[in-house]
Amino acid sequence: MFLHDKKPLHTVKVDRPNPKFAAMFQEQLGGANGELKATMQYISQSFRVQDPEIKDMMLDIAAEELSHMEMVSMLITQLNGSELQGNQATVGEVQTHLLTGLAPGLINASGHPWTADYVNVTGDLVADLLSDIAAEMRAKVVYEYLYRQIDDKGVRDTIDFLLNREEAHNQLFRKALGKVAQTGSNRDFGVTEDSKLYFNLSTPGGQPFDLTDIHAPH
Repeated sequence: MFLHDKKPLHTVKVDRPNPKFAAMFQEQLGGANGELKATMQYISQSFRVQDPEIKDMMLDIAAEELSHMEMVSMLITQLNGSELQGNQATVGEVQTHLLTGLAPGLINASGHPWTADYVNVTGDLVADLLSDIAAEMRAKVVYEYLYRQIDDKGVRDTIDFLLNREEAHNQLFRKALGKVAQTGSNRDFGVTEDSKLYFNLSTPGGQPFDLTDIHAPH
């Protein structure tokens, strides 16, 4: 069960409308590395998790990602302003000015609709946690790219908060991975001597060496 707390995790306030940047920020709502993707991925993965601590962690993070969706949508709404002006949204999509009356749509910065194809679920906890770590890292990269392209202090404050929360999730997923690293597919496969070799296929090449050897040749 999810409960709605009317107070956002972080106050969202932009300095001024900026429809062009609002269109760019749609990427973090309905894009491949956005907040909706993260929410649905972590909820979907949690259904098969047997470890109660990791299951709760996934659902807690998923719930927070819903709050991030709320914050991203609030930011987009404020950036779009109160007047329809699609001629100002020259970067990416203009659908919010033509179809949704400035309401944020579940689309990316190019106007493509969100799809469940973005969600990675394998049922193997190790693989899923690795996907989650990668998802948090990619989300951080997109937020950083957005941060570099805006001088609006209010927008930057919100991005800064979201960047730091993504890193917090990243650390939680890494901790969970350490707990289960030798389970699932990692228990059944990748355990022979063949899994410990690196083949140097460059030209001129060298002899295979053991990956566990910290003094291995380059």
